[in-house]
Amino acid sequence: MQSRFGVKDFFTILLLLAVLISVWLSMTQRTRMELAIESIRVKLGEMERQDALLQRQIEKGFASGVPLAAGAAPAAAAAQTNDAWARPGVAITRWPSPTPETDPADVPGFEVGGEFTEIFEAQPAKLVPYIQSDVYGTRVLDRVCESLGSFNPKTLQMVGVLADAWQIDPDGLWIRAHINPRARFSDGARVTAEDVRWTYLDFIGNPLIEAERSRSTQDNLKTVKVIDEQTVEFEFKEPFFTNTLIAFGNPVLPKHWYSKFEPSQINQGTGLMMGSGQFKLERLPSGPDNIDVQWTPGTDVVLVRNEQYWAEKPPLERLRFKVVSDELGRLVSLRNGEGSMILPSSPQFNKVLREDADFEKSFYALKWVNMRCGYSFIAWQCGLRAGKVQTPFHDARVRRAMTMLLDRERMIRDIWDGIGIVSKGPMNPESPASDPALKPLPFDPEQAKALLAEAGWKDRNGDGILENEAGDKFSFEYTYATGGEISERLARFVKDSFTNAGILVTTRPVDWSRYQDLLKLRDFDAITMGWGNNAPESDPRQIWHSESTREGGDNFTQWRNADADALIEQGRRTMVESDRMLVWRRLEAVIAEQQPYTFVRVAPWLRFVDRRFGNVNMYRTGLQPEEFFRTSVPAPAY
Repeated sequence: MQSRFGVKDFFTILLLLAVLISVWLSMTQRTRMELAIESIRVKLGEMERQDALLQRQIEKGFASGVPLAAGAAPAAAAAQTNDAWARPGVAITRWPSPTPETDPADVPGFEVGGEFTEIFEAQPAKLVPYIQSDVYGTRVLDRVCESLGSFNPKTLQMVGVLADAWQIDPDGLWIRAHINPRARFSDGARVTAEDVRWTYLDFIGNPLIEAERSRSTQDNLKTVKVIDEQTVEFEFKEPFFTNTLIAFGNPVLPKHWYSKFEPSQINQGTGLMMGSGQFKLERLPSGPDNIDVQWTPGTDVVLVRNEQYWAEKPPLERLRFKVVSDELGRLVSLRNGEGSMILPSSPQFNKVLREDADFEKSFYALKWVNMRCGYSFIAWQCGLRAGKVQTPFHDARVRRAMTMLLDRERMIRDIWDGIGIVSKGPMNPESPASDPALKPLPFDPEQAKALLAEAGWKDRNGDGILENEAGDKFSFEYTYATGGEISERLARFVKDSFTNAGILVTTRPVDWSRYQDLLKLRDFDAITMGWGNNAPESDPRQIWHSESTREGGDNFTQWRNADADALIEQGRRTMVESDRMLVWRRLEAVIAEQQPYTFVRVAPWLRFVDRRFGNVNMYRTGLQPEEFFRTSVPAPAY
């Protein structure tokens, strides 16, 4: 039967063609609409960028001109025009409002907004100024609170932050500072001289507040005086080189906010942190009535941009700090975009760069030496543990032997994959305070065995374990922080090294959040830690002076040495820098001889950072996250 093409078929084809034409027109129109929308989005983005640039130029103009803020007190106006605040006849150092060392707006790809997430290795215990004591709390504090001055990231020169001018007594007994009248806390209240006085005398100086560490560092501070609303003067008992750091280095707290809380509430607080910095805590109680509205351990720390910041605002909208205790987990989180920056271990740093040729296309791999580079160590309990039990380490011969039983070159090679150098003492080897002629104690098991025998520790019954004359076996507990492969490998190396020498070692892993309690109670035989720096030159009194063995001081090994005490006091009073460096070299030699610590390793800073963030600079002070910006154009690989 023959097929026929009828009218029905014609209309079917015609309808099909109409549908196809309609679909084609619809797709064309949709493409045009999408292109139009994308064009509008690009134009809006460019307008936002131009608006941000204009805003930063306005802020920069304010910073350089330091205009009088609206509602500023007459005293502040007079100070700006005729220096009525200053002591006559003494030179004035002036500094404008703080500005970025590298302006983000000048960097290609600059954008405003976005969140930067730093992944911590351990959980901060508290976020309360002067009570928080770990490096993680300090990283948050640096973003939230400001001091009168700080160190220039490139030159390490002391520059103003809250202070826009200051005078220093030629005899070193007083410092007078003028506070920038534009400076505001994050709630809009003006930063005043009374806030400075109250921070030093009524907060740090209050014995009911657990700020013992900071209180012990300002023992030379005689008083703090309010000269006028924007002018404060520090008086000192003696002309110490640290006086400038004491006056300029402490975060200034808002009296009107902290004075709402009782000392016990501040001590028990976990997230009572308010300041004048570029960021503020996302959740902060307004007072005792809603004190539960504060950050608590176990949750991410979230900072939001302080929109009332008085100088140039940061590009980023939010900073987040989260904890991933597992080393591999941190790297996975970074790769998955759940974090923006991690601190890799030395082996991890080398392994990633060795095995992933494309890694640096997406991430910065930063490695550099800066003023914050410190040293890792094993601290030996030289006094009574927890005030009750004497450890074997009260004898300097034993402590020297413990150091000589550890092959630190091999430790660096095997545990840290060759990154770092053997530490010889508390002074940064790049500092003029360190004597290049002084060398680390050698790895020498035979000499160590002789020193132990001299101190009374011998294998008296042939069982391979050292005993003293009373027959007590040489045993001790080694405490270390959980949360990383490096810590575990270090603990195994330490235990094996000492076991081979006839010493019984019990390892004690504890969470980092408990460390501060152990140090405060002096409840350890040996504990491993690291010290960093927050200034080009630090006062050694806090860690090494006998007075700092008291509760709250950082001489938690309870090491006492009259020669060291005398050198510390001499160095603090030596105002000529070159002469002071010679004193510190003699102190370094005493500490190296006594070995209250086994100084293990000096290491550079290592960081992995997502390239979707721009303006990431390796400064002599470390990194400046307030200069970072989120960009849709990733920075090119080096």
